[in-house]
Amino acid sequence: MADMNRTVCPSLSGSGDADTRCVTLIGMPGSGKSTLAKELSRSLGWSWLDTDYLLESWFGLPLESLRNRLGREWFLRSEEELVLDLWVRRCIVATGGSVVYSPRAMRKLQDIGPVVYLQAEPGVIASRVAQHPYRGLVMREGQDLGQVLEERKPLYEAYTDLSVDTSQYGVQDCVEQIVRQLELE
Repeated sequence: MADMNRTVCPSLSGSGDADTRCVTLIGMPGSGKSTLAKELSRSLGWSWLDTDYLLESWFGLPLESLRNRLGREWFLRSEEELVLDLWVRRCIVATGGSVVYSPRAMRKLQDIGPVVYLQAEPGVIASRVAQHPYRGLVMREGQDLGQVLEERKPLYEAYTDLSVDTSQYGVQDCVEQIVRQLELE
C-alpha cells in the first residue's frame, strides 16, 4: 500500500509556468465562449471545459432550471464556488457570462492563466441568444439583454488580458488571434 503522506505526483505541484497555464474565455452569452473553447482546445491539443456544463452536472439540472430554482444570488454563489474549486492545467475554460460578478472567481481565473474577453456587437449577441433561449441567462428582474451587457462590459474589461471581437471574425480567425497574441504556439 502506498504511503499516504508521500507526494504521488510531484509534477502537479509546479509553479504555473507556460506548460501548465490555462486560458479562460469570458463574455456575454452568445459571444462564442463554448464554440471557441472547443476550437482553441483542438488547435492547442489542450483540454477544455465549460463551467455552465459543470454547474449542470454538479446539480443534475439544466442551467435554466438551476437558475430558476436557486435564484440569482444563490446561482452566482454556486458559480463562484465551482470556479474557486477548479484545479486544471493546460485547459481552455469557457465560463458562464455571470462569473464576472465574483471578484474572487475572477482572481482565481487570472491566477491560472490569461483571460480573454470575447466581445460581440449587441445585435449579434441578441441574435445568438435568441437561437438558444433556454441558456439560463442571469439577470435582475426587469433587465433586458442590453442592460445586462452595459452592466457587465466594464467588469469584463477590468479582468481581461486580451479582447477579441467575435462578431467581426470567424471562429478560426479568433483562434489564430488568441494563439498568436498570447504566444501559445
